[in-house]
Amino acid sequence: MIDRAQVLHVAKLARLALSEQEVEQMSRELSAVLGHIEKLSELDLEGVPPTSHVVDVVNALRADEPRPSLPREVALADAPERIDDGFGVPSPGAGG
Repeated sequence: MIDRAQVLHVAKLARLALSEQEVEQMSRELSAVLGHIEKLSELDLEGVPPTSHVVDVVNALRADEPRPSLPREVALADAPERIDDGFGVPSPGAGG
């Protein structure tokens, strides 16, 4: 079962503020998801090709053509940390 500390760690990574009730609920729900995945791992999938979609998808992506991007201020508006004109990110090995 996913414990409280693991739920809080994932919530922190996702920048989510969870109430105690939500932490308990997420613990149960994430544990159930992992239980289903564990059950699927018991299946014999020898010879079953990997799939990315349940049905065939044709031309799902738009054409890769240049177009105007977001203004810098809009793109950085919700950045947790800005450094000069970009996103601030932790240095490798800095933890956090």
